[in-house]
This record gives sequence, C-alpha cells and structure tokens, in this order.
Amino acid sequence: MKRIAILGSTGSIGTQALDVIAANPTLFEVFAITGHSNVELLAQQARKYKPNMVIITDTDKYSTLKQMLADVDDVKVFAGMESVCDMVAMSMVDMVLTSMVGYAGLQPTIAAVKAGKTIALANKETLVVAGELICQLAAKHRSAILPVDSEHSAIFQCLAGEQDKSIEKLLLTASGGPFRTFSMEQLAHVTKADALKHPNWDMGAKITIDSASMMNKGFEVIEAKWLFGVQKEQIEVLVHPQSIVHSMVQFTDGSVKAQLGMPDMRLPIQYAFGYPNRLPNNYERVDFTKLNTLTFEKPDLERFRNLAFAYYAMEKGGNMPCILNAANEVVVAAFLRDKIGFLAMSDAMEWAMQTLPFIQNPTYQDYVETDAHVRKMVAEKISL
Repeated sequence: MKRIAILGSTGSIGTQALDVIAANPTLFEVFAITGHSNVELLAQQARKYKPNMVIITDTDKYSTLKQMLADVDDVKVFAGMESVCDMVAMSMVDMVLTSMVGYAGLQPTIAAVKAGKTIALANKETLVVAGELICQLAAKHRSAILPVDSEHSAIFQCLAGEQDKSIEKLLLTASGGPFRTFSMEQLAHVTKADALKHPNWDMGAKITIDSASMMNKGFEVIEAKWLFGVQKEQIEVLVHPQSIVHSMVQFTDGSVKAQLGMPDMRLPIQYAFGYPNRLPNNYERVDFTKLNTLTFEKPDLERFRNLAFAYYAMEKGGNMPCILNAANEVVVAAFLRDKIGFLAMSDAMEWAMQTLPFIQNPTYQDYVETDAHVRKMVAEKISL
C-alpha cells in the first residue's frame, strides 16, 4: 500500500489523482490532502477519502474547515504552508504529488525532496523557477522525481530502457490551444471566456490560459531541460492539434519513439503512481480506425511570443526563468479579472525580463526575493 500526499487536491490534477487512487484501493492510500482556499471541496474530499491529515494553506479558512470536519474521526486538520512542509517530510508518506498551482509549489517540493521522498511532479513551476537547485537537492537526498505532465510522462516512457546519451532530440507536442489559427488582430480581441475553452484538455483556469498563450509549453520546455538533462538545442516543440501523440524522442540513430493515448490526465497520474508497473484501467482507448489524420506543424513564435521568452530564459539561466514565471502569474491573474488584454500579457512579461534585476547564480533566498519583487513591479506596471 503506497501512502500518497496530494498537494493541491482541490485542483484539476488533484481531483483526478483522487479518482486514480479510488480506482486502486489495494495499491494506494490517501495519507494527506492540501488545498488553498476551497474549503467546501476540501471538506468533501476529507469525508470521502478519510486521510490522516488535511491542510488548508489559507490560514483564514482554518476555523471554518475545522468546524466542517468536527464530526469526522481520525482526520487531523492543520493550516499554513509550514504544516504542508512538515507533513511531506513525515516517515509515513511514501509519495508526494505536487499539484499546487504556480510558485506556491516550490517550498513544499523542496521540503519533500530534502526528506528523500518520491515526487510525482505536476507543478512544472518548481523546475522552471529553481530547476538547478531542485536537481542538486534530488541527487543529494536521493529523491526520485517522476513527471506527471502528459508530455514529460510521454518522454519518460519513451526513454524506458534507453541510455541518456542516445537522445538526439525531445519532441514536445502542443495542441496549439483555441487560438492556433488566429491572426494578431484576432488575438488582440480575444476574451477570457474564449481563452478558457481549450479544444482537447479539461484543466484549471491558470494552465488553460497558459496553454492558449503557449506559455505553458514554454514552461514545459524549461522543465524538460532539467528532467532529462538535455540542452536547449535538443528540445523542439511541435504543434499537434489532435493531442494523441503526447510527445516523442528522436535518438542518435534517427529512430523515433512516440507515446500515444487519449487526452486524459489520469493516464500520466496513474503511470507515476504505479511506476515502474503499468496498471489496468477502463479509460477510453485510442481507436486508430477513427483517426483520419495526425498533423504536426511548427509553432509561430511571432504570434505566440511566450514560447520564445521561455527559450531565452532557459538559455540565460540564473533567475531569469523565475522572473518570467512571476510575471506570468501576475498577468494571467489580471487577465482572468479582465484587467489586461491577451497580447498585453506578453508585453508585460517582456518588460519584466528586460528591466528587472538579473542574478546569474541565485540562492533559494534570491528566488524568493526575485518572485516577490517581480510580482510587485509587474502589478505596478500594469496598474493593478
């Protein structure tokens, strides 16, 4: 029985992870769940799955959650990020699924890595912001990091039984989002409602907007560098609107392996939870007789500048990816509140990368200070 702590259980990944655990009750157990502010759903999950612990990071909601679970025996209620960091280091925890949204996932992931836990990584921002630090800590503390993003899970599966030195190129696929064929003029007028209509995937609001702007794919490029130890030139993005090929690996002999499947995040979650074993399920299968075509095209870096920003940040290194991530989190939140236009998000991120202080060899504290400073300056820049 593998005891799993789910960081961000009320989000899209977290809820699907609970579905995977429920479908495999003899293999997995929910040890702890955490959420930020969705008290109602967190309480429902606590009642259904009976974890040992439930933690809400918004301390103002602690008393409400405590009261809602007062009649539930054997479920301990805690609050705050420190409680999350303490929990992931507990000896009873076998695996930590990090599915918090954004920069918030960095601190508890570091705590789990330092405790030598196996990490099922769904919080790509952890490696975007502090990839070098995370990899150093993982090596030092012998913490295994298993990718949960569908693209990185696909690459991980393609590399099974292969040698790292045989990798010639990673081919990350992208759906292209809802605006793949839009002109710049059309992009200037898209709305929040338009951007939240992803053609293939059911995801949370933040990642859906990032997918529409190609920022999510840019972050996945940076994540791939750290997960698989490759260089910028070895990572290529291909727009694949059908979202059936989740990613591919091209090897030094010219052969290519691809991992295919229906667009269902429960598949990579289950693979990480059960690794190295493949577990049976009743999810929808690919019917190749109904696939008329699979298409691939190059991304347009003029219309979708965020992907180019990510390649630049990865090459620059230091705290530049941290600057990009912090700026992105601010502008996406503003876009979701109708405070900024779709294309203006990229303008603000570019300003942040060109203007705010660059640190070549950042410490953890530098990342913390960079994140706070960038958020403040970008919010002022866009007059929030």
